[in-house]
Amino acid sequence: MQTHFTEEDLKKPHIREADRVLRTCVHCGFCNATCPTYQLLGDERDGPRGRIYLMKEMLEAPEGADKVTEETRLHLDRCLTCRNCETTCPSGVEYHKLLDIGRAEIERRVPRKPAERAQRYALRKMLVEPKRFQALLKLGQTFKPLVPGALRDKMPPAPVDAGQRPDGRQHARQMLILEGCVQPGLSPNTNAATARVLGRLGIGLTPVAEAGCCGAVDFHLNAQEDGRARARANIDAWWPHLEAGAEAIVQTASGCGAFVKEYVDILKDDSAYAEKAARVSELAKDLVEVLRDEALDDLNVKQDRRLAFHCPCTLQHAQKLGGAVESVLTRLGFSLTPVADAHLCCGSAGTYSITQPELATQLRDNKLDNLEAGNPEVIVTANIGCQTHLNGANRTPVRHWIEIVDEALTP
Repeated sequence: MQTHFTEEDLKKPHIREADRVLRTCVHCGFCNATCPTYQLLGDERDGPRGRIYLMKEMLEAPEGADKVTEETRLHLDRCLTCRNCETTCPSGVEYHKLLDIGRAEIERRVPRKPAERAQRYALRKMLVEPKRFQALLKLGQTFKPLVPGALRDKMPPAPVDAGQRPDGRQHARQMLILEGCVQPGLSPNTNAATARVLGRLGIGLTPVAEAGCCGAVDFHLNAQEDGRARARANIDAWWPHLEAGAEAIVQTASGCGAFVKEYVDILKDDSAYAEKAARVSELAKDLVEVLRDEALDDLNVKQDRRLAFHCPCTLQHAQKLGGAVESVLTRLGFSLTPVADAHLCCGSAGTYSITQPELATQLRDNKLDNLEAGNPEVIVTANIGCQTHLNGANRTPVRHWIEIVDEALTP
């Protein structure tokens, strides 16, 4: 793709990066074939190729240009950032990097209306602090009939009891675990189950209290500097443990894992943190990356459950781990049902299900139809956002896959 940036423009780091990404695109349109919003809306501007043109036009336009409008932002807002297009693209276009630049630029050029700014600010403040989120969740569960529908559907009546969480300090092998911001309130059993399963394999897990939200919520709601600040704080919290020999930083939410692996990119221009960020991204592991390399026979799993696996976009497209969980579950003896269009997004996409509820609901219902086609007893996934979004339909129960493995452990 030809670009027309001035020499003055190209002195700006974000324009240089946008120029690099834009020039890899060859206009082929293969991306549209796998874009969830293009499939639903049929509008070129709601597919990756169209959005790329919109961002190119905006970034090349001078300040105050009439062509940069709220309509441009609408089409960028409708993008799920599922990165399915990146998996499909034969030219290796790093679409999500361009989208981060484009969203920040449109936010600067065309400020949002006060109501939209207030909603996004509220989401950032409600979701990223675990204690605050849990307090608000309990309040919402108490007064559930009064909660707006988009939020009400995301509140489970009561999470699965987390049970006993083992103290893994006696194990020779040690890893860190990112507790997450909403998962401890919505599904506290996920990380507890992870600790029990890894404990069986001789791996101890250490949560680091000073490590908080990964930063994805802030970053993807265009508070990018706040997202970077959270990344730096997490690096500071983990660094002494990594220097002491911790093997990895385990994430049980694939959305968090995808973003922690991006620390190397979002902090590459920070001389104080670039080297540490690269090390943290290297050691960030989704749970399945840990388990797939272990002797799974040692778990003594006994099971007879029929499962359907929903592979989150952040696992298959961002982390390139499509098929990994299915392989582990199959090795453990679980029966997996086939799932049509498994590459398509469920509509959760961080806060998307709140900011774009109609599209998110359509995608969720389509996804559930495909997941339920094989009559599974339970649907399993690898990301708390997807789990909560799919459960909001009150159809087949949806849980994290490690919980099912944990329940199948025998003495």
